[in-house]
Amino acid sequence: MKGNYSVVIFYSTSAAIRAESLAKKDELIVKLIPVPRNLSSDCGICLRFNNEDKPKIEKILQDGKVEYENIYGI
Repeated sequence: MKGNYSVVIFYSTSAAIRAESLAKKDELIVKLIPVPRNLSSDCGICLRFNNEDKPKIEKILQDGKVEYENIYGI
């Protein structure tokens, strides 16, 4: 299923967990996973989500004031 998902890379584990919680409250399908080897991260986990939910994820992160490094398509 390569190409159907994106990931958010965070600066901290607590930010990743907070983002997951906020996204699940909005009933989005998300999952915390290890950061893919071709990407780097300070915390080691990232939030995987469906590509079509990217605008919703960006809004959740902004509204929830969750700091993140970047969003990548995988």
